[in-house]
Amino acid sequence: MIAFVTGGTGFVGSHLAEALINSTDYKEVRCLVRSSDKWLTEMQFERIKGDLNNFQIISDALTGVDTIFHVAGVVRAPSKKEFTQANVDATENLLMLAQKKNVKNVVILSSLAAAGPSFGTPLTEKDQGTPVSMYGESKLEMEQMIRRVAKKECSVKILRPPAVYGPREADIYAFFKTFNLGICPIVGDGNHPRLSMVYVKDLIDGIMLASQKTDPGIFTYFLGGDEDSYSWNQIREITSIVLNKKAVPIKIKPQWITRIGAVVEAGASVFGSYPVVNREKTKEMTHEWVCSSDLAKKELGYAPSMPINEGISRTIRWYKQHNWL
Repeated sequence: MIAFVTGGTGFVGSHLAEALINSTDYKEVRCLVRSSDKWLTEMQFERIKGDLNNFQIISDALTGVDTIFHVAGVVRAPSKKEFTQANVDATENLLMLAQKKNVKNVVILSSLAAAGPSFGTPLTEKDQGTPVSMYGESKLEMEQMIRRVAKKECSVKILRPPAVYGPREADIYAFFKTFNLGICPIVGDGNHPRLSMVYVKDLIDGIMLASQKTDPGIFTYFLGGDEDSYSWNQIREITSIVLNKKAVPIKIKPQWITRIGAVVEAGASVFGSYPVVNREKTKEMTHEWVCSSDLAKKELGYAPSMPINEGISRTIRWYKQHNWL
């Protein structure tokens, strides 16, 4: 089989591309690359130079493709327009081209952010989406667009991972970097709000399993970790053991975090950058984000197995080996 991957140079996409290249199921892996190969350097794949706005390039690249893995997307942007263009419009263009080229098996990465926060009970696929950020809104709009555009004979799997961590991850990394400096910022009391997390290898296993489900229709799945939820106190304790150091816990009241995000964003704008901690991200940080993976376990055979302590240990070891810490 032949696979086509978007977002292959990113964190999740590069792990997926590596898994596909090493899989005996695929004889060829085509990855869309805008500029640098980044994490794909030295991997054996067919490089498709361009982006999702290059319709002819994408159309040509889809010739003979069996499965599309659409991982590309924008997670940080200062305007809703940018989120819509990258997460909704680009996905629609890809799906339309796929249907013209008769590619029926499509796996699309969405996010728990599309579903919105949980309130004491893990979210399931039956819950109505109530996103609280522009990013979450764009992902929900993407899912709604897919249901309007996808033809009946297509098999489209929409996957909603929670926070993804592991080697090569650069956003949650900020927490470990700050901890390494002796400071541990925590929103809330440390036990609440809780959150779901998934180690990248478990997520890749889930993506691969989803690609094997080829019956027609549109299917949505949460892909969480080996437990439904974790607390920041739990993450702090594990990080302390792995780094063999203590960090001063700074507990931030939820009502303060949005102000902090606004200040950080304003400061970064002076240097022409858009920071990890921004006003939109802090809208999410004040809520609980917990989902259930039961449906994926039942229908896909999804079996996340990485314990949070081992996952954090492997992640931190990778950061150290690559001089990130």
